[in-house]
Amino acid sequence: MPRRKHPSAAPAPSAASNSVTPRPPAPGGDHYHDSLPVQHRHAAGIDVGSRSHWVAAPGAGGAIEVAEFSAYTDGLLALVDWLRQRRVTTVALEATGIYGDALFDLLRAEGFEVIQVNPAYTAQLKGRPKTDKRDCQWIQRLHAHGLLPASFRPAPDIAVLRSYLRQRAELVRAGARHIHQLQKALELMNVKLTEVVSDVTGLTGLKIIRALLVGERDPRALARLRDKHCKNPTDTFARALHGCWREEHLLAVRQALASWEHYQAQQRDLEGVIAEHLRRMKKAAVLPPLPPKPRQRGRGTNEPRFDVRAALYYVTGVDLTELDGIAEVTALVVVSEIGLDMSRFPSVKHFCAWLGLCPKVKKTGGKVVSSRTRPGKGRAARALLLAARALWHSPTPLGAFLRRLKARLGAPAATTATAHKLARLLYRTLRSGQPPAKETAEAYAERQRQQAVAAVLKKARRLGLQVVAPGEVAEPPA
Repeated sequence: MPRRKHPSAAPAPSAASNSVTPRPPAPGGDHYHDSLPVQHRHAAGIDVGSRSHWVAAPGAGGAIEVAEFSAYTDGLLALVDWLRQRRVTTVALEATGIYGDALFDLLRAEGFEVIQVNPAYTAQLKGRPKTDKRDCQWIQRLHAHGLLPASFRPAPDIAVLRSYLRQRAELVRAGARHIHQLQKALELMNVKLTEVVSDVTGLTGLKIIRALLVGERDPRALARLRDKHCKNPTDTFARALHGCWREEHLLAVRQALASWEHYQAQQRDLEGVIAEHLRRMKKAAVLPPLPPKPRQRGRGTNEPRFDVRAALYYVTGVDLTELDGIAEVTALVVVSEIGLDMSRFPSVKHFCAWLGLCPKVKKTGGKVVSSRTRPGKGRAARALLLAARALWHSPTPLGAFLRRLKARLGAPAATTATAHKLARLLYRTLRSGQPPAKETAEAYAERQRQQAVAAVLKKARRLGLQVVAPGEVAEPPA
């Protein structure tokens, strides 16, 4: 059937103009899908692109009509009008990066029920030609039958917080690149500052670098700028700061330091915005005062300058830093990624599976082929993995659990298992609003001992043996 133009549609960037065409009769292989019950009669499917969006929706007489719209704002508005004319109520978008976010927000604002779908669930059938036009028809058909699960999207205020935190992470990474350039320039001058201080952007490191840039070259004078808490003595500093002062490397140090300070200033400005947004998200309920917690020493230059623990407490209603391994920044990142409404995950198993921290079992013929976690972790899962990795020397039950599994499974698997435990604790804490009861390291060790003894006794009974504790007399065999 020849394509007809829609008058309200804006021209697409490609040569082809917007068109509407009924869907051809389904081939024999699609009779199964046509026989499924239709759950959404007024459903549309959109294949999202960077230049244009292909849309499929039910038209007159039940035929599926297809149109292409420009990705510019006038094209999105024409797309909304086109959907309204066809009485569409629910829309499924294929989640393709950030290209569909503007369309998603517009459709939500216009009153449509919109879901974003993982492309893994919208893949075309094998052996068929793949085009954008066919893809949008396939998405519409699956959505009409209710076969597309919606991807997770946080609440609007959490989405704003997530954008701020992701921007802050980008600034931290950009600043880290300039720190590497600064360290390289110092090494080229044989200035071994990195050997005597743990952080060149710390108090001592910045004093010495700024003195170098204003013309100080005496190693002894530079060494006297060290902080009194530094482990290395003044003589060691003087030896490390005796270098060859080349102008091209000094220029690299000056520019790297200026760039790093620029990103630090942007980071501080953004942290003020984050703190203000958290104040606006503060719960209306009256909460008991937050008990004081000793400030940790050795906080880096990238740590937030506002009280993250208190701000999150008045947003979530619970102190997440009470959980072992959860630091302030970790809690802030996790909350910005998963939100506060844990009812969106039916159970803790669904939550851990969404994070990708539980095994993805593949079983065929009664045999487990694979039980690895799925590849690719989101930002929340990566934050929990970092929190778990920080528990290597912790005297807590989670630290003991990590060390025990490390000896048996290796470090990567032990870290993932510990992050899984952290995720379960976090889910229950946010769901109930109360932190779980803490178990002492001694109680954990005793529980592990009792389990080991019970396992030995069970194995002995299976082998027909008798286990005798020290000081006991073995019973004579019957």
